[in-house]
Amino acid sequence: MINQITLVLIAYFIGSLSFGIIISHLFKLSDPRTIGSMNPGATNVMRAGNKFAALLTLLGDMLKATLVIFIANHMGVSETDLVIISIVVLLGHIFPIYYKFKGGKGVATALGILLGIHWLLAVTVFFVWVCVFTIWRYSSLAAIVATLSAPFISYFLEFSSEVLWLNIIIATLVIYRHKANIRDLINGTESGFRR
Repeated sequence: MINQITLVLIAYFIGSLSFGIIISHLFKLSDPRTIGSMNPGATNVMRAGNKFAALLTLLGDMLKATLVIFIANHMGVSETDLVIISIVVLLGHIFPIYYKFKGGKGVATALGILLGIHWLLAVTVFFVWVCVFTIWRYSSLAAIVATLSAPFISYFLEFSSEVLWLNIIIATLVIYRHKANIRDLINGTESGFRR
């Protein structure tokens, strides 16, 4: 029987898979770590000029987390253990062992975690992302606002305290990874998407 330590290790190694790098290699695109924000995420793959590859990157980075949550739920772990496993899969994405611990910013993976927790939570947070991006056209700003909204959404939808704290930790990690974007947004130098 798989114990909690094994699940944590599985979560980290699956989380460490960077679909931006994998998909870009398969599509023979520029390494996303060499362009734009130098981040191996869907936004940078989009900047490489392939929307389909960007979509696959988004889905891969998101669904790897959902898969981990599904496995953990199937094994019947406690809600506290589920929170730990969720954080570890996100840390795997941000600090991947396969890529010298230099990974993505965790937005898609965070969404995948929320999807694994409850579809309504994920859909509501994603709706916030869409609204912010549609108005201001900055992916980073949309990610920051959506991530910050997650703890409030989980509170108002009356999720457990464990899920609330999970969202607070996720928000802290994602905001930390966006510190350079926050600086650029304040300075007016952040790269956006034109209408």
